[in-house]
Amino acid sequence: MLWIGDDWAEDHHDVEVQDDTGRKLAAARLPEGVEGIAKLHALIARHGGEDLDAADVVIGIETDRGAWVQALTAAGYQVYAINPRQAARFKERYATSGAKSDRGDAHALADMVRIDRDQLRPIAGDSDQAQAVKVVARAHQTLIWERTRTFQRMRASLREYYPAALNAYADLTLTSTDALELLIKAPTPQTGARLTRTQITSVLARHGRRHRDSKTNTIQTALREQHLTLSEPVTAAYAATVVAHARVLVALNEQIDAMEAQVKAHFLAHPDAEIYLSMPGIAEITGARVLAEFGDDPARYASAKARKNYAGTSPITRASGKTRTVQARFVRNNRLADALQRQAFCALRSSPGARRYYDKQRTRDLDYNPALRQVGNRLVGILHGCLRTRTFYDEATAWAHHAQLKPASA
Repeated sequence: MLWIGDDWAEDHHDVEVQDDTGRKLAAARLPEGVEGIAKLHALIARHGGEDLDAADVVIGIETDRGAWVQALTAAGYQVYAINPRQAARFKERYATSGAKSDRGDAHALADMVRIDRDQLRPIAGDSDQAQAVKVVARAHQTLIWERTRTFQRMRASLREYYPAALNAYADLTLTSTDALELLIKAPTPQTGARLTRTQITSVLARHGRRHRDSKTNTIQTALREQHLTLSEPVTAAYAATVVAHARVLVALNEQIDAMEAQVKAHFLAHPDAEIYLSMPGIAEITGARVLAEFGDDPARYASAKARKNYAGTSPITRASGKTRTVQARFVRNNRLADALQRQAFCALRSSPGARRYYDKQRTRDLDYNPALRQVGNRLVGILHGCLRTRTFYDEATAWAHHAQLKPASA
């Protein structure tokens, strides 16, 4: 067999080829793209011989995405996506000085797949449809996170010079496009106080707001209240900053809506979509995020426990001597954890079984988040069973052994 470490960069790959004994057969820097892949194939052929099977080539690389990785898996090689934290800890056996080089990283990755392959996770064989769902679902969530960060920056500026705007647009939510349009139109306390009822109402009407008269009164009253002011140059500087952030938020709102449509379209085209949608607490967006992070390789999770461990919903045990503690997993896929937490919360209202199970956890003196995490952990196990048997969720079957549980309030 051949063991290869691939330390990738934006425009090149440093690779090292080893034999079964760990002897270095070759090291090279390959360009990114078709030329680099062709040179890698030639390197493997040169040192593996004509009789070498593609499955006898094992490659370790610190990513699971991109055209390069897809080309490696398409060639039939065994590819292991190594977590950078795992790789960093592995490299400490060579030196603790912190010295680093690309060639050294490639050597460590080759050693890692040769020595610890049984402890690593191979790249999942997800379908093209699942990969498409992953791309759009992650992009959609990233845009939402970016909107939140931009809003927090804008809100911090408003608190400094124009707190009345925070009160005036509270009912609309300041990330909504109509509130942002009004803020762009009147970004200072002076211009805000001069906004007329007609101007405010026309913006609200254009965005389909109901109860426009009462909302207009609330906005106009809040903008005309007396408050402390800053000097004119400082106010103008803050106003320019807020307008810039507001325009970015308007663009983000537009792109989030467009990407949401893409997420739904790709998700609904996937053959597993109906099973995901049968689960309590899951709609198109949450279902797309869960599918994107779990993937659809039927051989990826050997058991429900393996899926729960990957999801980060199952607890971990730390035991040393006479000390033994059970703790939540904090090193996990945060995108998946966020989606499962949202599903568990929504399931409390749509699934009587999930609600009874949650109430049971609360009677054990668990706080809100740990109890909700237990509900999510149970739902992951149910989802695994549904996907494995290709059946839809059934409330009675899923919670049969919890049917006699009494709510905490009973």
